[in-house]
Amino acid sequence: MIRVIIADDQALVRAGFRSIVDSAEDLEVVAEATTGREAFDLAMQHQPEVVLMDIRMPEMDGIEATRLISGEPDLSTTKVIILTTFEIDEYVFESLRAGASGFLLKDTDPDDLLEAIRVIEAGDALLSPSVTKRLVAEFVNRTPGGGESVPDLDILTPREMEVLALGRPVSPTMRSPTRSTSVPIRPRPMSAGR
Repeated sequence: MIRVIIADDQALVRAGFRSIVDSAEDLEVVAEATTGREAFDLAMQHQPEVVLMDIRMPEMDGIEATRLISGEPDLSTTKVIILTTFEIDEYVFESLRAGASGFLLKDTDPDDLLEAIRVIEAGDALLSPSVTKRLVAEFVNRTPGGGESVPDLDILTPREMEVLALGRPVSPTMRSPTRSTSVPIRPRPMSAGR
């Protein structure tokens, strides 16, 4: 049996999640929290396998509660799935940095939520598809080794785009200076002396 805590400050949302989770024979809601502080305290008390955590809650937000749960040695087997209506990149990044194992939007299909709980409990990570798409784009748009985001290519002149295309590309696709469509830009092989 996978034990779950639901942390959300809205009673209707908690009731909906409880109904979904309790519908599965292998899952059980052991507690509900209305604040991040309460989520941490209940996790310490019940030692659940998974906490479904909202981000915006009074007293302590879900990200800070996730950080506390992830950093607590007595909760080393407890995993957190962030569930939110806010698809904000900074929330995704901060949640993952805080130790969340999953990030889902509240419009997730009920069956997908149940599967996510099982996947996270088994030790894997999971992100909603739209979040995954944006994270991949962010990763691709980072310069190798520098960690800096790619500058806005729309401000470059056509000649600057041509010069940039001659050198080492900064992303797998780049707007063509002469066409409005995207064209793949392949890196040139690096010589041993570089």
